[in-house]
Amino acid sequence: MNKPLRIALTKGRLEKDTVGLLESFGYDCTSIREKGRKLILSVPDGNLEVVLAKANDVITYVEHGVCDMGVVGKDTIMEMKGKCFELVDLGFGKCKFALATKKGYDFYSGYNVKTIATKYPNVTRNFFEAKGMDVDIVKIEGSVELAPLLELADAIVDIVETGTTLKENGLEVIEDVCPVSARLIVNMVSMKLRQNEIESFVELVEKRLDK
Repeated sequence: MNKPLRIALTKGRLEKDTVGLLESFGYDCTSIREKGRKLILSVPDGNLEVVLAKANDVITYVEHGVCDMGVVGKDTIMEMKGKCFELVDLGFGKCKFALATKKGYDFYSGYNVKTIATKYPNVTRNFFEAKGMDVDIVKIEGSVELAPLLELADAIVDIVETGTTLKENGLEVIEDVCPVSARLIVNMVSMKLRQNEIESFVELVEKRLDK
């Protein structure tokens, strides 16, 4: 048997959804569900080795070829501008990038340069460049909702699922930036060297998504 295909999964909810997908192929994922502190796990009946990592690291591992494939959110792909290839929209982990401000604030009025707080400076820059708008971007690591409340920023660009956190903090979405969901990515060299195995895996995924 060939060495296992190595797939990096984003820890947390995407990991759980991906494990559910693998189990729907009939693979035994007990090793992942009962992983303890292990970060590299074997799924022998699928000839897979699963690596659990943070979203940004999933892209790094796939880009450098130490993992053949990865499952990561479109948000991370857009922000990191990685050199890996996107194969399939997996349809789970759905949310969106949105522009939000304090309730009732007229963001597009006036001529002054607006300040935007975000964890995603590249996504934000691209969004406003497409509008021909000049903005100042402040990168925030924690709760971006604080920035407009503390008057550090006029608005935020962030991932929104239900919008509850925004509402509870007196913010509202004024514009959707783009939809986000989990994607299957692949290393370009692996795609050439292990094309048959990867294509077989993708076929299983696509069949399951069509149901």
